[in-house]
Amino acid sequence: MHDPLFILFIGVLIVVGGIIGLKLHPFLALLLGAFVVAAMTPAAVIEEFALAKGATASAAASLAKKSIGERVATEFGNTCAKIGILIAMAAIIGKCMLESGAAERIIRSMLRFTGIDKAPMAFLVSSFFLGVPVFFDTVIFLMMPLAKAMTMRIGKNYLLFVLCIMAGAAMANSLVPPAPGPLFLIGEMNIPIGMMMVGGTIVGLFTITAGYFFALWANRRWPIPLRDALDARLEDIRAIAAKEDSSLPKLGVSLLPVLVPLVFICADTAVDALMVPPKTVVIRSAFPFGLVDMVQFFGDKNIAIISGGIVALLVLINHKKDSKEGLTPFVQAALTSGGSIILITAAGGAFGGMLQQTGISARIADLTSGYQMALIPLAFLIAAVVRTAQGSATVALITASGILSGMASAADLSFHPLYLGLAIGCGSKLVPWMNDAGFWIICKLSNLTEQEALKTVSPLLVVMGLTGLVIIMIAAQLFPLV
Repeated sequence: MHDPLFILFIGVLIVVGGIIGLKLHPFLALLLGAFVVAAMTPAAVIEEFALAKGATASAAASLAKKSIGERVATEFGNTCAKIGILIAMAAIIGKCMLESGAAERIIRSMLRFTGIDKAPMAFLVSSFFLGVPVFFDTVIFLMMPLAKAMTMRIGKNYLLFVLCIMAGAAMANSLVPPAPGPLFLIGEMNIPIGMMMVGGTIVGLFTITAGYFFALWANRRWPIPLRDALDARLEDIRAIAAKEDSSLPKLGVSLLPVLVPLVFICADTAVDALMVPPKTVVIRSAFPFGLVDMVQFFGDKNIAIISGGIVALLVLINHKKDSKEGLTPFVQAALTSGGSIILITAAGGAFGGMLQQTGISARIADLTSGYQMALIPLAFLIAAVVRTAQGSATVALITASGILSGMASAADLSFHPLYLGLAIGCGSKLVPWMNDAGFWIICKLSNLTEQEALKTVSPLLVVMGLTGLVIIMIAAQLFPLV
């Protein structure tokens, strides 16, 4: 009854059965699953989990004594703290870019540069390189309005654009520092950051190429139309698509809502990399007083996305300066849509958090510790099982690297530990489903149903992860780097 694997099975049954079988709203199904999992987890297991995460004995005991409602609400709130402002402001940015014509201007400029045939590839590569300095969910928020505008412009391939955005952002998030998971991984496994960045980029380009071909196939097999949404009505997008170039914002102005948060976040990432002791004092003395503090302030992801939202609102105000319409209707529509996404994503975070408290990661580590198999597939397998079980790619990276760091250093490896790190990164992509906050973000922002996302988005990441494993094993044989 208290085995984490059994609790996981019950949780999966409630969430998947509730959404697909009973047609429950995802928020209710995820919250119900979180409460049941929390109720089935003994206090001693919760305390052991907290101690393993580095909590003090008193803090661990305090967590174990909390009521089920408190624990679920805490994880719900923690997820809201991570994504609440991001989703709300991203919804405003997307709505403003669509209404002002900024998204349409970007699409027209992209089509002139790439042509219609290469537009999906442009989305794929752009999302990958955006995903290196910027969080996965931020990339999705910034790119999805462009996918909707592009689909309206050419009249087809909506699923292809959605999957290209997902493919690029997801792989960068788990393979290339400075994303949080890869940063922890390189520290745990003593992999040079430059080597991980180069290796992650190379493997990532192979994997997103495989993802692109899967996306082409899925788009032909399950063509999904662009649907009405509160924040992006089809009639509004169609009206904007019919406008003359002269009535749209200039390209530079149109890019500002995306470029402002991107530049701020990239600048903060660069400063953080330079500020590692003992360089801190040197770096601070090399720049004018307060510049570093200003970069770090605006580089915070929440401040950066708020700045982008303010710029997007200014672009919309300028575009509608001759109109008597105020901003309230547009902001209200964006926040109505964004609020629903926040609730569902936070409920998914609560469900994933309750699964983690069952000790599922440690249970998986015990099951795999005695396996006598090659280390690269083992690293991939552990990360994949942890990701599927509890939903977070970052937790899967941290868990798998913690399990294998000692094994990698003790074993007489015939290849560089870089390949283990890359295998863990690829394994952490399998398998996204309803316990993953990212699944709900892509599902709700794209207006795909849960069933559509499960048969397109989830297999997409499986294909890319497995492709990465094959490439890594071949590279470890041909270029062991030792």
